[in-house]
Formats: sequence, C-alpha cells, structure tokens
Amino acid sequence: MPTVRPRHAITETDAVTAALEAAARKWPEDRDRPARLLAHLVEVGFHAIEVELDEKALARRRALEQLAGSLTGVYEPGYLDALRAEWPD
Repeated sequence: MPTVRPRHAITETDAVTAALEAAARKWPEDRDRPARLLAHLVEVGFHAIEVELDEKALARRRALEQLAGSLTGVYEPGYLDALRAEWPD
C-alpha cells in the first residue's frame, strides 16, 4: 500500500517468531498478516512502556513529596552567605 510514511524492515529472529506466534493466538483474525500482528505488538508494547514510565514518574513525585520540608531548619539563616564569604575571590 502506498504511503509517504517511513517503513521499517525487521528480521524474523527467534524472538520475533515467538512474538508473532503469541500475537497470532491473541489476534487470530490477523494470523496470516504478520505486519498487522507486528503493529498490534508495537501498540501493546508502547502502552506497557507508557504505563511503566508513568508509574516511575509517580513514584518519584511521591518520594519528593515525602521529603519536601524534611530539611527545614537544618541550615540556619545566612548559612550560604557565610559559606560563600569563605571562598576566595
């Protein structure tokens, strides 16, 4: 089918063969359409990665929220000015 979009070639390694076989069980209507099975696998893989990244970002935000304010009062007022005054010009 004509397209102006980039195309990508993929070699059917053992891992790709296994993925296609699993995809054919999941989407039997596309069993004889390996390109369509690969598209399904890409969509599912993309979703899984997005979920994982979102979960990691949420965990980082929660960690920051737990730590927020935990060092309040550790450094007295003027601490940075005093420290910088010790530096040579």
